Amino acid sequence: MKILFGVQGTGNGHVSRCRTLAHALKKAGADVDYIFSGRDPKDYFDMQVFGNYKTYRGVSFATLNGKINFRRTVQRIRAFRLIKDVRELDLSKYDCIISDFEPVSAWAAHYQHRDCLGISNQAVCQYLKPKEYGLIANVIMKYYAPVTKPIGLHWFHFGHKLIPPMIDSFEVASSENGNIVVYLPFEALDEITVLLQQFPNYPFICFHPDIKQVEQKGNILFQPLGRDSFTQALVSCSGIIANTGFALISEALVLGKKILTKPVSGQFEQIYNAQCLQALDMATVMESLNNIKLKYWLSLPSPKPIIYPDVATELANWIVSGQKEPLLSLSERLWSQTIFPENVNQKIKSLGYV
Repeated sequence: MKILFGVQGTGNGHVSRCRTLAHALKKAGADVDYIFSGRDPKDYFDMQVFGNYKTYRGVSFATLNGKINFRRTVQRIRAFRLIKDVRELDLSKYDCIISDFEPVSAWAAHYQHRDCLGISNQAVCQYLKPKEYGLIANVIMKYYAPVTKPIGLHWFHFGHKLIPPMIDSFEVASSENGNIVVYLPFEALDEITVLLQQFPNYPFICFHPDIKQVEQKGNILFQPLGRDSFTQALVSCSGIIANTGFALISEALVLGKKILTKPVSGQFEQIYNAQCLQALDMATVMESLNNIKLKYWLSLPSPKPIIYPDVATELANWIVSGQKEPLLSLSERLWSQTIFPENVNQKIKSLGYV
């Protein structure tokens, strides 16, 4: 099967998730071409699995001091360039088009009257229709990367045909080392530093796009972005502080790491993710870089891990076999294999789900 897979490059979470699915698709025998948009080509890293991938400008959200900046976002849009890229992307040689919230592939499929699978956390909103999504957000979610078959990834199904997260298998450390991993790429690095310095008895490992070399300052080890170094820190740490993107939070949940998360202000998807995490007792949420909330969270014990099935392999096989199994059947089968800790099960029951 020949597949075109469009990946949103703005956040590392999209790339990380699609890296997991890329391995599974290759194992399933698929021949896949990858395109990425939303990031400067030089800022991609650890991309070997995607082979000879192509990049496009696409459309990305601009942030300033941890908030979505709509003025800068609009200034970034190059409509004529986007239209040109969409019209010139020839899909005739592909059997299947997939978009992980990537607009060039999705709009090309729309323009050429092709079906398009939308595999992403964003696709959840087409089923759940969160009240946190206002008019503007709903318009963005409908038209940013339109797909004909949304496949929503979520931490719980909430009674819909969603599927669990796709996560790499980790070699889990035998014990936690006390370090706290900090990954807040949309926050100002100096503000993060000021917050962490207020807790000198706790060792923090801070990853951030503005960090260019390894440096130790007091109780904080500053590390440049890198998949291997980040994974190594994540599997052995005692907790993670992060924005509320989907992929990293999913990894922390299956590793049994306590989570302190700050949704990017104005980013409706992250705000909704944070509310879901709170409702399911999966994480602690802070609305701003708050030392009181951080002090409380540092005292909490580590939770039990969530056990999700091998979703990437199941999904890859489902795609390559021609999607013959109904999506609802695939969803029910995957959730039947999921094991939640007791505290999460209690929350699920309190929400009216069995």
